[in-house]
Amino acid sequence: MMTTKIIMDTDPGIDDAAALTMAINDPKIDLKLVTTVAGNVTVDKTTINALKIVRFFNQSIPVAGGAEQPLFKDFEDAARIHGESGMPGYDFPTDLPTPLKKTAVEALHDEIMASDEPITLVPTGSYTNIALLFSEYPEVKSHIKEIVAMGGSLSMGNMTSAAEFNVFTDPDAAAIMYKSGVPIVMVGLDITMKALLTHKSIETLPTLNEAGKMLHDIIIHDGDNSDAGIAMHDVNTIFYLLHPEAITTKDMWIDVVTDGAAIGETVGDIRGAYHDGKTNAKVSVDIDADAFNKWFIEEVRAIKD
Repeated sequence: MMTTKIIMDTDPGIDDAAALTMAINDPKIDLKLVTTVAGNVTVDKTTINALKIVRFFNQSIPVAGGAEQPLFKDFEDAARIHGESGMPGYDFPTDLPTPLKKTAVEALHDEIMASDEPITLVPTGSYTNIALLFSEYPEVKSHIKEIVAMGGSLSMGNMTSAAEFNVFTDPDAAAIMYKSGVPIVMVGLDITMKALLTHKSIETLPTLNEAGKMLHDIIIHDGDNSDAGIAMHDVNTIFYLLHPEAITTKDMWIDVVTDGAAIGETVGDIRGAYHDGKTNAKVSVDIDADAFNKWFIEEVRAIKD
């Protein structure tokens, strides 16, 4: 079986925890490293939460703590959505593994350069660690297959009318990433707000296994809830890696607004009119929401207690 080697750079967070669950357990994904960043909650909490998920599944995947704050902008978390701990609702094991002594940037560099094949980066929080990595160790760029990044939007925001949370948290880091020359897939609100995890799917989770119960118990605490369901933004990155046929992408150039009223906005050159025909991202523009829900349940059902 062909597997995709990935590193997740993440800020758990409820939907990050679900994305980690899929990445850890799907046999077609080889998760080599987890790095953490300040985002949904502070980095000390996101690191603990990543360790909780790794420990829950009795894995030995290394976890390295990363950036405590954005490059320049003041830090603003999303505890109003994810709760003060970032992952409320379930009693996780308390005998957690120890994070690496290396920083996230050092761990990213070492893992990427040691890999015998180009590796895929999957950032599901702000991109601060990625920007620092590219600034300090530009040689890693040629060893990265692609970046499948949750964040951004062509049409809406969830922090301001223009800006999605991950990009808004550190727009300067996002600008560095999009200018890096590394192939990028933007998995943004244009699809994550279409592929809501339905309440029927959520109610099914605890009937499947202990992993389903865990996911159910944290997902129902997500403050980003609607009558149609709950957005599992970050999980869409893993869904894309495993089922790209279910997501429609369009090649375009993405610029990031780094100041002013529209700070954090991702501006797509949708007409190809302003960058001499060049593109720097595959932008996700549509998704099969039914397939996403079916896949989510099947992935959890396959996890052995």
